Amino acid sequence: MSAPLLEMQGVVKEFPGVRALDGVDLDVVAGEVHCLLGQNGAGKSTLIKVLAGAHKTDEGHIAWEGEPVALTSPTAAMRHGIATIYQELDLADGLSVAENIYLGHEQARMGFTRRSRMHDAARQLLRRLGHPEIPATREVGELSAAGKQLVSMARALSHEARLIIMDEPSAVLAHDEVDNLFRIIADLTAAGVAVVYISHRMEEIRRIGDRVTVLKDGRTVARGLPARTTPTSELVALMTGRTVESVFPPRRDAGEGPEERPVLLDVEHLTLPGKFEDVSLTVRAGEIVGLAGLVGSGRSEVLETVYGARRPSSGRVSVAGTALRPGSIAAAVRAGVGLAPEERKSQALFLHSSIAHNVSMSSLRRFAHAGFMDSRTELNATAEAVRALDLRPPDPTRPVRTLSGGNQQKAVVARWLLTDCRLLLLDEPTRGVDVGARAELYALIRRLADSGVGVLLVSSEVPEVLGLADRVLVLREGRVVTEAAARDLDESIVLDLVMEGSSA
Repeated sequence: MSAPLLEMQGVVKEFPGVRALDGVDLDVVAGEVHCLLGQNGAGKSTLIKVLAGAHKTDEGHIAWEGEPVALTSPTAAMRHGIATIYQELDLADGLSVAENIYLGHEQARMGFTRRSRMHDAARQLLRRLGHPEIPATREVGELSAAGKQLVSMARALSHEARLIIMDEPSAVLAHDEVDNLFRIIADLTAAGVAVVYISHRMEEIRRIGDRVTVLKDGRTVARGLPARTTPTSELVALMTGRTVESVFPPRRDAGEGPEERPVLLDVEHLTLPGKFEDVSLTVRAGEIVGLAGLVGSGRSEVLETVYGARRPSSGRVSVAGTALRPGSIAAAVRAGVGLAPEERKSQALFLHSSIAHNVSMSSLRRFAHAGFMDSRTELNATAEAVRALDLRPPDPTRPVRTLSGGNQQKAVVARWLLTDCRLLLLDEPTRGVDVGARAELYALIRRLADSGVGVLLVSSEVPEVLGLADRVLVLREGRVVTEAAARDLDESIVLDLVMEGSSA
């Protein structure tokens, strides 16, 4: 192996009361995809910010091409050729594509921006990334998530980056957009650019990774493992400190069969023009039903329509035999329906408020008396829900923004437990959640189902749908193309259905 482009040894970073990095070792060579794994809280985000120059190290050694360096600011990191593309893209929506690419290092002469030259340079970068169709003059806020990510990559290349750090870059991308991302990464590494790639998705690491470094509790527990041949069980054990034989809990087979349980949700011929058409499905008490399909197949829109956030043009939604008023969230919540949406941070949580405030949000009437909130009763009830879901740390006064992704998702689910929810709608429940926390969420969802709650689940990850659901509906271009017991399907069958629409 060639000499490292970047080498870190014994890196330590402390915050008041927290040792976020406690001796991290990492080496990255030019032209490789180096995958960084670890549970939420393992230190990945802090490590990224150290490399980006946003955090200064307290101890340790960083070398660039064999020479010691001090990454004391983002400008210093950029000067060495280190660029970071964060999971939550730091772009200015009101500026054009070209202005975002060259923000902070504008093409200027004698104090005046040379716009035509900047536009030409931006077009060349977008052409290099395989997307010449993106106009350099278009406002970034008008682009899709994939388009914005391409602008971030172009900005990195505008600094002549030799090391690009990508934090969960595929989290918001559709299947074909992920393929394009991987093509771009392959082109970059072929040109000698190194990529540090952070993802919770093992299949991505197998597909594009060269080597893997694993962090746990702020320490490097494995360094430079071969990405394609290291067993998943070994990587999981390194991340969690325990062996996970199967992340999915067993289905309940004893007792009455699913067909003997009462129907909780009955959707009949539901249509939302431009999104989905003539969708019918049922969810029984204690049953988990999965919706599989590509992004844009109508999966999320089905959940949102059932919840009342969208008004269908035709069709009917009934809960426990009672028809819900179309387009009424209040009617759905009164009937015992709860939704954990796809984007929990922007759609479900008040990040700067406490866990207690977030959990009680849908049950405020329960804690209000004569127009005043009974804060003690609210705190006691939310504390009980927090304990029931093993949310950590179990402090309901803590700001929800300080929680890991898995515990934030538990806070959303806890909200609906207080409403005596009997039908739970879950949209991408494990997005951005590490493998250890995923296992906990899967066990929680199964426990809820075993207690009689019906669950309608949407996930982009086919193994997750097949592993967790009792029954699966496959959607393609807004239509249900098949329905079957999960045990009668496998990943290849589902992928064939969602991609081609043909039966197995």
